[in-house]
Amino acid sequence: MPYKEKYESMLGFIKLLDIFVPYLIQKHLGNKGTAGLKKLLHERSKTIPEDASFEEKYNIAFDNWMLRWSTVYNFIKVNMGEAGIGEFMLADVEALKKKSAGPAIYLLKIIRSFSPGTAFSMIARQMAYQLQVFSPLTVSELTGKRAVYKVPRCKILDSPGGEEVCLVGCQVISPKWVADQFRIKMDTNRQGNSCTLTLTPL
Repeated sequence: MPYKEKYESMLGFIKLLDIFVPYLIQKHLGNKGTAGLKKLLHERSKTIPEDASFEEKYNIAFDNWMLRWSTVYNFIKVNMGEAGIGEFMLADVEALKKKSAGPAIYLLKIIRSFSPGTAFSMIARQMAYQLQVFSPLTVSELTGKRAVYKVPRCKILDSPGGEEVCLVGCQVISPKWVADQFRIKMDTNRQGNSCTLTLTPL
């Protein structure tokens, strides 16, 4: 995936957080909570220079997303407890579903109705491409019934806040989203800072 596309996609994930998180915080913590989180996010975000290369812009945007995600997660955990984390995870899944909704999803449902293997392969190929936004990977297996991705060194785990993003974002939220929207089971097998993702149809 070109760095320009990685950068633009990462901005999309930052925007996703900025859409659903403020509503969640306002609902439970009011204006004071919203202002407190906004201040934290502003302090921890890096400015992206206009004249930087797309690789540099992507790396800064990635750092901003990681800091944003882990800051939001920890803020909710401290101020709203485990119930708040549960609501955050559900809200994230719903936001991902809305982000991915459109004519392509409708077409996949039609294809799945007469050729489930073809639909699964289409989704698996697209997912292998899109996941490169978060870390380099290779596809070691791809059939109509199974896809296996190898992440030799996870960029998320090499970043501050990576543990929370891995345990909650990659191992809970993403599998729930993929199951709900695409009827695909996502299994993660982490080994240190590397990981194997396996997809199978539900």
